[in-house]
Amino acid sequence: MIKVIKAKYNHGIFEPLERLDIKDGMEVNLIIDTRSDDISDEDKLDHFLSSAGSWKDYIDEDFLDEIYNQRKRIQRPEVVI
Repeated sequence: MIKVIKAKYNHGIFEPLERLDIKDGMEVNLIIDTRSDDISDEDKLDHFLSSAGSWKDYIDEDFLDEIYNQRKRIQRPEVVI
C-alpha cells in the first residue's frame, strides 16, 4: 500500500499529522519532500528566472533545425467553407 501523509520531524522522530492504519514496529519506506508550499510569488519568479539559459550549449543545431522543420509541416487538413 502506498499512502502520502504529512509529518513533523522533531528530535530525530517523524510524527505523523494524521492517524495511520499500521502496526507498531512495522517498517515503512519514507520519501522525504522538503519543498515548501508557502513559497512567495516573488521567490517563484526568482527561481524561474534563475533557470533562464540553463540549456544553452546543450542542444545541437541539427536538433533545433528538426524542431523548426516539424513546425513548418501542415498537421491537419485545411478548413474548407
